[in-house]
Amino acid sequence: MIAKVFGLVLVAALLRGAPAPPPEPHECANATTRCDGTIRVPLDWENPSSERISVAFTFIPAKDADGTVAANRGGPQPALPEIPGIQHVLGPVLDRKNLLVMDPRGIGRSSPLLCPGADPFAPETIAACAKSVGARGAYFTADQASHDLDAVRRALGLGKMSYFGNSYGTLYAQAYAARYPNSLDAIFLDSSMVIGRDGYAEQEFDARLDYLDLVCGRSRACDALPGEASGIWTRLVDRLRKQPDPEVTLHQALTLREPAEAVVGRENVAAAHAYLNGDPAPLRRLARLTPKTVPPFDPPWLAGHVAFRCGDGSFPFDRLASAAERQAQAERYYERERPMAPYRPTDFFPTEAVASQEWCVNWPTPRHSPPRPPGQALPNVPILVVAGDFDVNRPAEVARSLRVFPNATVIRIPFGIHAQSFLPSPLGDCVRGMLRTFLTTKRIVDQKCTGENYRAVGAFPQQLRDVAPHLARRLSSGQRRILAAAFATAADATARRNPHAFYYFGRPNEAGLRGGQVTFGQDITLDRVRFVRDLQVSGPIALTPDGRATATLTAETGGRTHAVTLTWTAFSTRPALSGTFDGLPFD
Repeated sequence: MIAKVFGLVLVAALLRGAPAPPPEPHECANATTRCDGTIRVPLDWENPSSERISVAFTFIPAKDADGTVAANRGGPQPALPEIPGIQHVLGPVLDRKNLLVMDPRGIGRSSPLLCPGADPFAPETIAACAKSVGARGAYFTADQASHDLDAVRRALGLGKMSYFGNSYGTLYAQAYAARYPNSLDAIFLDSSMVIGRDGYAEQEFDARLDYLDLVCGRSRACDALPGEASGIWTRLVDRLRKQPDPEVTLHQALTLREPAEAVVGRENVAAAHAYLNGDPAPLRRLARLTPKTVPPFDPPWLAGHVAFRCGDGSFPFDRLASAAERQAQAERYYERERPMAPYRPTDFFPTEAVASQEWCVNWPTPRHSPPRPPGQALPNVPILVVAGDFDVNRPAEVARSLRVFPNATVIRIPFGIHAQSFLPSPLGDCVRGMLRTFLTTKRIVDQKCTGENYRAVGAFPQQLRDVAPHLARRLSSGQRRILAAAFATAADATARRNPHAFYYFGRPNEAGLRGGQVTFGQDITLDRVRFVRDLQVSGPIALTPDGRATATLTAETGGRTHAVTLTWTAFSTRPALSGTFDGLPFD
């Protein structure tokens, strides 16, 4: 009877926005070192008689703490395994602040939903999973998870918290802020999800070919190509659909349209233009970095992942419609609106293409569960948001979504990508600096972080005669052409060590564009590498951590060998070059 009364009081408090009565203190509340714990919570926070589920958390107290940071890296996926990465990002913040991380309900160690054999690209298995999970699947959503987190906060006896959310963690943060505005003192969001007017997360696929226009427009060489970069890529997709290439599939063309990876952003438009004009080598080289088909996605926490995505999101169908009606609505939408243009679902999925693209067609969402309910009062606490140019959502979209918070500041990161605060690069260091300053002092200091450290190339010359001569004054026109081609060869190899070239992390070697071998070790070593067909270049390139490159090369063409030394600043939008050609200095 007491439990029932407590449940009714709790529900009433939640519905009117008042603080819920404190739960029984958890043993982790008095911990002085890391404490892993669980609490029992209602499956449905509005129903005191619903079943109880277990929610797992980790609490890492700081000595003389002056606050707590709750953190979630995203997914939705297990959060507790991400603690080391979160600790690295927060760094010295944790000298004075506790860290609280919770596995979202239904995932990881929090009463996981399990559907062995479920495959989101096989719609019938998602339908079977939804049937197996049953009606309880409607409660594995961000709104319910926000109540779980506050129950943990209260069980630990904590006061106001700061929230650090990345990717899907930004949705959890906004859901929590909407329901517990008085429990927060600051929010930092990286790679924020966009919430629409209906309060649900917008998860529509968009090819975002305008990202190509942005990169190409920043480069004189790329911008000189005929037409818009997005138009070149559209023609490439049309060509691959009509004339399939086993070395460049449509899925690879989908992956390679993203400029978030530095080598891809540097080369994809010029490579597409070369392909359309009879030179497939540059695009095929990029394609070898990526899988030919959609890779499998079948983690053990898939059912929980789908439950959150479907319960929290908005889609091109009625949330209350039957699966058959949803399927029909989605198919009409994709046929009419072409949201993936120039791609089509059938480019990637041979059967049930739309349902394979829209996983939630077969996952019922009978419960009204907007993560951020429209019209909800939101906290007037400082909110700092970093939004990258090449993230899933554009900075302008993020800013429009978050303007409902009265004290939110959105900082655009030029050429920034997803999960910037976790990047092992100068950009990551810069974003982490802003995050740490903000969570420690609540002050917003724009450190002008940028990921723009390259310019897109405009062409891939095939012969020496296609290379524009360098401007070195003391050399003949032939020597200047060889010098320019030798530098292009070295710069092409060095670009693969850009700190944002994550396709190349740990990659030991790569074939030269038109022959030879590039080896990546302490130095970059060229072994008879042919960037153009009639010049082969060999020798080492030393690269310092700050991007200073020094090459000692031999360049051979027409039976003659030339000694070339080069010094330049790699990973720069203006890589000034100096060196010698057969002993003659130039700059």
